[in-house]
Amino acid sequence: MASSQSTYVHLVAGGVGGTVGAIATCPLEVVKTRLQSSVPTFYTTTTCMSNVGTVQVTYQKPSGVITCLQSIIRNEGVTALFRGLGPSLVGVAPSRAIYFSFYATAKSSLNKSGWVKPDSKKVHMLSACSAGLFTSTLTSPLWVTKTRLQLDNKTKRHAAQMIRSIYRADGVKGFYRGLSASYVGVTETCIHFVIYESIKARLQHHKLKQRNRTHTSAFDFIEFMLAAATSKCIASTVAYPHEVVRTRLRQRELDGSRKYHSFFQTLRRVAFEEGFRGLYGGLSTHLIRQIPNTAIMFFTYEAIVSFLCKDD
Repeated sequence: MASSQSTYVHLVAGGVGGTVGAIATCPLEVVKTRLQSSVPTFYTTTTCMSNVGTVQVTYQKPSGVITCLQSIIRNEGVTALFRGLGPSLVGVAPSRAIYFSFYATAKSSLNKSGWVKPDSKKVHMLSACSAGLFTSTLTSPLWVTKTRLQLDNKTKRHAAQMIRSIYRADGVKGFYRGLSASYVGVTETCIHFVIYESIKARLQHHKLKQRNRTHTSAFDFIEFMLAAATSKCIASTVAYPHEVVRTRLRQRELDGSRKYHSFFQTLRRVAFEEGFRGLYGGLSTHLIRQIPNTAIMFFTYEAIVSFLCKDD
């Protein structure tokens, strides 16, 4: 397959795979974002007995997955579970398309370079790292907008309104808040792809050795899906604190004061004020979402690549 055609295949497969996974797991993404944030995002109402008829509405930070999910549905409606899906899809399709095509191109170039062992862990790590840095920089504005929309339970602004709001408040730099955390998060991507490629290689070796066949079956895609889920679970658990830090950096300012300024300042502050629980707040929801999301995305990606390359 020609290089340009190969890039196109990974571009399409990555974009479609990311889109399918994002739609299927959007409600869990909203819950995860609420749990990671320090902004109070759900209602409690109490009636003031000394002044009958006065109802006090307060905002509290959700304490668990089910509580948060129930509160969002009760107070904001089911549609709130898909808040930010628009910018998320606008971000997911190009980011996954760019990432997978860049990763495949980088891996192919490194394998042909002669200075590293082909298909080694070093090749996978360097490819994942370069693809992650490039994609994070390019798509940061989309993710900042998505995060703000998911945390916005008062004004219920649309994407265009949120973009204008961010620009008025912080200028262009506002769209790159949390980028340092995204760069640190590239370590998660590296761990994920190194483990995934290793498991995938072992599965393919076993297929050739034990089954004596080279074509890809439906069962192979299920194996790839499980490999993706396993590797993502490990990588996400190891690198999860960066997700919390990134959300805190992207969230709106409270009372006009900016509490979080940089990656390490935010990491230290969250650790000091909230401890281990703060650094891993929302991990269960993150894994509940990421594992099926990654499984669906990689299943779709591998299936499309196999289909488009079946004649080569």
